[in-house]
Amino acid sequence: MEKHEESRYIKRTQKDYTMSFKLQIVQEIERGKLSTTEATKKYGIQCRKTVVQWLRKYGNFDWENQTPSNMPKSPEQKIMELEAKVRLLEKQKTFLEQQAFVADKKAIIFDMMIDIAEKEYQIDIRKNSSPEQSTTLKNNKNKQ
Repeated sequence: MEKHEESRYIKRTQKDYTMSFKLQIVQEIERGKLSTTEATKKYGIQCRKTVVQWLRKYGNFDWENQTPSNMPKSPEQKIMELEAKVRLLEKQKTFLEQQAFVADKKAIIFDMMIDIAEKEYQIDIRKNSSPEQSTTLKNNKNKQ
């Protein structure tokens, strides 16, 4: 019968890995030779998160902006991104136009309600303008 060796779990820290080792793994992943999970299995790294941290630290991907920093985009990719932005902006524009339309209608309805309440209850609901504003308004009307 064969002897079956037990694989022991050895706790490692970031200091146990050399810089060249880390850079080699990052390079292999960025070139598409390995995935992060495959790298952890192949090289005996205990956690996938460790490899992801190396990618963030030493890789060419701009993690903050989520775009590759050293990889130029093809014209087709740029066009697709711009088309997606245009679609998003069109949706936003439609939404904002709809909100403006609703806001205008609400303003008209509120204005009508105030007019009706003022007539029915014979009170001034609208705020009176201050003396400074009223003189400014009178001067503007006189100039016209």
